[in-house]
Amino acid sequence: MPGLFEPFRFRNGVITPNRVTLAPLTNQQSHLDGTLSDAEQAWLVRHAIGGFGIVTTCAAFVAQDGKAWPGELGVDRDDQVERLAGLASALRAHGSLPMVQLFHGGTRAPSEISGSRPWSASEYVEDRPGYQVPRAATEADLAGVIEAFAAAAARCARAGFAGVELHGAHGYLLSQFLSSTMNTRTDAWGGSLENRARLIRATMQAVRARVPADFVVGVRLSPEDFGQAKGLDLDETVQVARWLADDGAELIHLSLWRAERMTTKRPAEHPITIFRAALPAEVAIIAAGNLWTAADGQAVLDRGADLIALGRSAIANPDWANQARGEGWEPRRPPLTRDELIARSASPEFAVYLRQFKGFVAD
Repeated sequence: MPGLFEPFRFRNGVITPNRVTLAPLTNQQSHLDGTLSDAEQAWLVRHAIGGFGIVTTCAAFVAQDGKAWPGELGVDRDDQVERLAGLASALRAHGSLPMVQLFHGGTRAPSEISGSRPWSASEYVEDRPGYQVPRAATEADLAGVIEAFAAAAARCARAGFAGVELHGAHGYLLSQFLSSTMNTRTDAWGGSLENRARLIRATMQAVRARVPADFVVGVRLSPEDFGQAKGLDLDETVQVARWLADDGAELIHLSLWRAERMTTKRPAEHPITIFRAALPAEVAIIAAGNLWTAADGQAVLDRGADLIALGRSAIANPDWANQARGEGWEPRRPPLTRDELIARSASPEFAVYLRQFKGFVAD
C-alpha cells in the first residue's frame, strides 16, 4: 500500500508531494464582501509551511445568492482574482498544491447573509429555528448557477490554483438536488436519480470545459445521510460518483465524519472499499473523517483511498504533515485555548466560530 508521505499523481498528470490534504474548513475569517483577508491567507499558508501536500480553501461562494455565512470567502467576481493569485503563489512557494472548494448554499444561504430569499430544488420545509422555506429553482436559476460555478473555476485557474472541488456534500445546493426527500420536482431536474443528478453533472461538465486539462477538478460527496445531508442512498451516491468520473472528475472526496465506520446500508462493508471498487483506478479518492494520527491516515489508504483530508486535527496541528513523519508522534487534541488557536494562525473570529464544536475550545 502507498504511504502517507509518498507523492501522488492525478490522472491528468498533476503531482502532489504527499497524500495529506487540508480539508475545506468553514472559518468566517474573510472580509464581509467575500474578499480574501490577510487572516485567511495566513491560516492557509501556515498549513503549507506545515507540509500539507494539498491546501484547500474553505467553502467559497460562487454567487452572492449562495453565500451562507458572514466572513465566507468569495470567488464570484473578477476583481478577486489578483488577491487570490497572491494566495495561490504563496501556497505553491511552500510546496503545496493550492485548491479552492466551490460552493452554493441553496436553502442554507439565508436572506440576511445572501440578500435574497434562498432557493433550492423544491420548497422544502425543515423544523429548525430561523429556517426560511426556499423557493423552487427556475430554469434561469439553474442555468445561472451552472455558469457561476464554471466562471468561478475559470477565475481560480487564472489565479494559479491547481484545482477546484465542487461541494456536493453536507446538504448544500448540489446535495439538495441529489436528495430524494429535498428534491420533489417532477421535471427534468427531479424524480429519477438521473434527473436529480443532472445539476451536479452539468456543473462538473461546465467546469471541466472552462479550465485547462492540467487543472484538477473534483467533487465532495456525502455517501449516505448524516447531519444536514438527507435523502441520500449509498448505491445512488456510488452511481453519481461513477457518472462524475465519466464527466471528467479527477477525484472523489468522501466526507465520512468517522472514517472507521462501516456504511449504514451495508454494515459489513466500508464506504471506501465500495467506492474504490466502483470507480476507475485512475480516479483518486480522498477520504476525511476524524483522522488524528498517522496510523489513522494510513488505515484510510490501506482501505483503498489515495489521499486523506484532515479537518479538526489540522486546526489543532497545522504542522501535522511534517510532525506525523516522526515515530511515536502524538497530535495535540482538544480542548485548546483561544491563545493556542491563535498561535496556530486561527484568527480571533475563527476561534469564536470553533466554540460551536463541543469541547474543542477550552473555557
